[in-house]
Amino acid sequence: MNALSLTDSVGNLKNVGVVKLEKLQKLGIYTVKNLLTHYPRDYMDRRVVSPISEIMENGTYSIRASVIKTELLNYRSGVVVKTLLSDETGEISAVWFGRSFLKNVFCVGEVFMFYGVVSQNLGKLQMESPDYEVVGKEMLKSARITPVYPSTDKISQNLFRSLIKDVLNVSPHLFDETLPSNLIEKYDLCDKNYAIKNIHFPENDEGFFAARKRLVFEELLITQLCLFHIKGSLKKNKGFIFSNIDTRRIEAAFQYTLTNAQKSAIDDMKADFCNGFAMNRLVQGDVGSGKTVIAQIGCYMAAVNGFQSAVMAPTETLAEQHFESFKQLFEELDIRVECLTGSLNKKQKDDIKKRLANGEIDIIIGTHALIQDSVYFAKLGFAVTDEQHRFGVRQRAKLSNTGENPPHVLVMTATPIPRTLALILYGDLDITSIKELPPGRQPINTTAVSSYYHKRIYEFIKKQKEEGRQTYIICPAVNQSEKINVKAVVEYTEALKTIFSGELKIECLYGGMKPTEKREIMRKFAEGETDVLVSTTVIEVGINVPNATVMLIENSDRFGLSQLHQLRGRVGRGAEKSYCVLVSDSKSEVAKERMKAMTKTNDGFVISEMDLELRGPGEFFGTRQHGLPEMKISNLYKDSEILIQTREAVAEMLKKRHYLKENALMNEIKTLTGEVCRNGDFPSVVL
Repeated sequence: MNALSLTDSVGNLKNVGVVKLEKLQKLGIYTVKNLLTHYPRDYMDRRVVSPISEIMENGTYSIRASVIKTELLNYRSGVVVKTLLSDETGEISAVWFGRSFLKNVFCVGEVFMFYGVVSQNLGKLQMESPDYEVVGKEMLKSARITPVYPSTDKISQNLFRSLIKDVLNVSPHLFDETLPSNLIEKYDLCDKNYAIKNIHFPENDEGFFAARKRLVFEELLITQLCLFHIKGSLKKNKGFIFSNIDTRRIEAAFQYTLTNAQKSAIDDMKADFCNGFAMNRLVQGDVGSGKTVIAQIGCYMAAVNGFQSAVMAPTETLAEQHFESFKQLFEELDIRVECLTGSLNKKQKDDIKKRLANGEIDIIIGTHALIQDSVYFAKLGFAVTDEQHRFGVRQRAKLSNTGENPPHVLVMTATPIPRTLALILYGDLDITSIKELPPGRQPINTTAVSSYYHKRIYEFIKKQKEEGRQTYIICPAVNQSEKINVKAVVEYTEALKTIFSGELKIECLYGGMKPTEKREIMRKFAEGETDVLVSTTVIEVGINVPNATVMLIENSDRFGLSQLHQLRGRVGRGAEKSYCVLVSDSKSEVAKERMKAMTKTNDGFVISEMDLELRGPGEFFGTRQHGLPEMKISNLYKDSEILIQTREAVAEMLKKRHYLKENALMNEIKTLTGEVCRNGDFPSVVL
């Protein structure tokens, strides 16, 4: 194989044909660079080679043994290749099922390394389907620290190991140095090419830790520089000035007093509206803290200043719920509100788009439909994205880049996160946190039990019904599956109808239903016509039914802490005492910790810290932030010390501009942020 470059297609590599190329591309691996930055998700330490005489049942071992004999056995269930192996201390058999070609691989007298689990068969020990390599060749999976890659069933670990090893053997110095030499020295970072080699095939423990530190540092540094690049671009955007920021009229329409935290957030927003630059602000607050009120006041200020507002929600259910509450509020204020979602027919969509473009609509609420190319605004001055962790940087930017002057942007999330993590995920935004709940909101009584308690739970639900209250029941699946033994919405709804013998009115709701059907089911539940709503997590955010007082979550170990907290937040929205019951039979220690945490606190900020610690940021958010480099190796919780170091490094680089001239690092940042930035500079001081 000839020398390679990072941009070469993996299709040029040895042993990669059309079929393997398609499989690799499905994992996002198109180039040599993609392949080398497809980092291992785990490692197996196979360095200890055990004598056969010391092997015991149920253990996993590496052995060095020669082949005594190999035979092909035919059974009704299929073929088995059985090989007798020996070293100086004893003998052991190895078996492989359904792989007849191995009969010709293991030649008598040849020496191999084997790695696998040892079991007992007819009183004798044997290795079942062990990994193997011929001794004498370059070994990739034996007698060493062996990488395990993120993959699918269709791409073997051996393929990843051999492809990456071949590339590194032919071209060991593919990467240019991206980091300034003073940072490499100050933070004791190894060379980039050394890091790439040792993250895949560590020479020893020290090599692995040095490689990981270097790659985590660079990944976090680039992520933050990308965000500062975006923020620098946004800070230069001239924004609309709202001269009228008197909100007394709309505040009077709420018929309740705003909390001090809400007033502080509104003051932040007013200051942004008046400073001449486009606002880009995140409002994060716990479930029920009143973030929607802040968005409504922002829409009011936009309207009285002659501008339109757009409110983008992640689901049609939430968009429609917002539409109903906005319409009720703004009709009294002579402000026109409409809703645009994908489920509307063409005639309805065309009519709304026409009126929006003509300026006949003041506030438009919708889903991703709002950022289609066919949607035009007469004068968009204020844009809101709700549940920001569901949207990425590029989606937000598309809503912002709608005219010569971008609108003020407010993003909201009820998934509060630690500030250090917020600086990474939302580093292009100014951040306002609401840590105060409106008066009268009671803590939700949370209990974690096993399925043994179902009978008592059902009796409690009946009692709540007798008192005029309603219940949510959440399941992790829509239909029953043979592969996963969990409660499923459709089958469980029918089972509950039998259990309650017609005493309760029960309906089910899930994402795959027709929008009109979903709307009708939610209407009946909101108006008290349904006693129990069995649902998937489609009701996770935004649904507001004050009369619902019980949240039963089946197989609760299937959900993350923050998601459980979001679901719990659907109850406790009225004056009555509310309850959350978590049912799980899981024996997992992590699951037990989650359940314990939920019963201890109702504080979303505390919950999010625990969730981050237990599961890590990738699972915590569910999706990566599109428009930023993917976190391939970093763990924002475990790598908090390196995160602090990279914050210091970013500050130094922003002060000394010569570090940010045209080089490999700067070019990568501009490439990653190109779809988001209107211009390409960094702010002077943004830390």
